Amino acid sequence: MTSTDTAKLKRMFDAIAAAIDADKDRLCRLDGVIGDADHGIAMALGFGAVRDALDQIDASTEPTALLNTAAKSFLNAVGASSGPLYATAFMRGAAAVKGKAILEDADVIAMFRAMAQGIQDRGKAELGEKTMVDAWLPAAQAAGVAQQAGKSLSESLDAALAAAESGAEATKDMIATKGRSSRLGERSIGHLDPGAASAVTIIRAMRNSLA
Repeated sequence: MTSTDTAKLKRMFDAIAAAIDADKDRLCRLDGVIGDADHGIAMALGFGAVRDALDQIDASTEPTALLNTAAKSFLNAVGASSGPLYATAFMRGAAAVKGKAILEDADVIAMFRAMAQGIQDRGKAELGEKTMVDAWLPAAQAAGVAQQAGKSLSESLDAALAAAESGAEATKDMIATKGRSSRLGERSIGHLDPGAASAVTIIRAMRNSLA
């Protein structure tokens, strides 16, 4: 059993920001094939803004307040579609751990699952539509199953990452039906969805920092 406090969540967002920044060029290349070639830039701006905002947060701040600050910062920095999606994710995560100063393993998984559900609800996307939901939803389901089976936080997040990687890879065979890439129709087949790719990067950073 581990515990996660505000300081650890701040380190998680630092890790995500660093991972996204390192992956920015690849994400832009992926987006250049089926989108506007700016996904990596938008994600780096968003998580950079979150990191800077959270630097100002006191260690005594509860996780819910930290996550709500992350939501506001990301939304203010990113005007693209990913802005409202991740802002909703963080707000849902905040609601899932409301009133808790220290998060136990089950709380972290509840936060993770709430984030994924927030992305799906806000984007109104289903599995198989070639979006970030194809990585986030399987990841959340795998994490929940592992946690309920008594697995550790590390093992649960390992399961989440493996499911996210498989889900993202599967988007290559899908026809895009959401967003700008949907205009390509069958021409979108064979290409990895950039939103699903960045989801894997985020989930991997979360696993590495929280486990």
